Amino acid sequence: MKKIYSTILVTLALIIILASCTKKNTNSFTFAFYNVENLFDTIDDLNISDEGYLPNSKVAWNTERYNLKLNNMSKVMKSIDPAGFPALFGICEVENISVVEDLINHPNLAGAGYKAIHKDSPDERGIDVALLYNPEIFKPVGTRFIVPEFPDNPELKTRDILYFKGVVNKNDTLHVFINHWVSRWGGQKETEPHRIQIAKVIKNITDSILNNELNANIIIAGDLNDNPSDTSIYKVLEALEISDIPGGKSLYNLSLKQFKNGFGSLYYKSWDMFDQIIVSTSLITGKNGLKVSSTEQVVFKEDWMLYQPKGGPVRPSRTASGSNYYGGYSDHLPIMVSIIN
Repeated sequence: MKKIYSTILVTLALIIILASCTKKNTNSFTFAFYNVENLFDTIDDLNISDEGYLPNSKVAWNTERYNLKLNNMSKVMKSIDPAGFPALFGICEVENISVVEDLINHPNLAGAGYKAIHKDSPDERGIDVALLYNPEIFKPVGTRFIVPEFPDNPELKTRDILYFKGVVNKNDTLHVFINHWVSRWGGQKETEPHRIQIAKVIKNITDSILNNELNANIIIAGDLNDNPSDTSIYKVLEALEISDIPGGKSLYNLSLKQFKNGFGSLYYKSWDMFDQIIVSTSLITGKNGLKVSSTEQVVFKEDWMLYQPKGGPVRPSRTASGSNYYGGYSDHLPIMVSIIN
């Protein structure tokens, strides 16, 4: 009997040891990004062009519709990862810090414990980027809001680039850039130089980081308003498809292969992959403590987030367009990647 009892104790001890080792080796967190499509409050701000989202606007943006928007956005953000809330969540097209706080305090997201990083940008539409982070996992080391300048059009005002440097679980450093590049409004070719200029700005900064630390962990994410194969991203930023032997100071685009295979994050005349996650070499190889669990980003897409117009293909169910109010989620789909540490 004593022998059997001892065998049981040894077996239980081995199970506990193996479980703890497995837990240590599979410790991970999720990074996500979502263009939440015009998250405006109902208050008129005289400093920005928010006329399209006011109670007297064509879409009659009232408290009921604002609350539905918060419910829709938080539902998506809560559902994106079945393992739990993403530890880092970049968002864009938010009007101000108040709407960001309303979002993270919504019952769907209250359990995430998010803190928010945001600053009003000079964008004429009044839409900004923001970063939500779990303070139990990330400790901010520094934050910088980079204002793009355009020599060929000094009057152009657009969204800041949010640069966040933080420490993961008191150990590994991560550099994060949250983006919402100049849109194609006015024509793709006509506006392309502006996106190329922003790509140059980011490239200069990331090159500087990698020159100081070859194995720096860098994430560049956002709505870039260009596809992964376009000049601004592929040739200027040099965000490449992942090779068999990644190395050096390269940047790799976790969306490029998907885009080549016909997948996207928004639909206009066809599927585009404007929402992208780009990482440095070390996040592919794991040389500096952090490693992406997959070399392809996840585009989160559920049936309840989609809409199929009569005679047309399925696409993201959006909130509004022009004077038409639909009450959907967003014209973009969110993206994410799991990171092992």
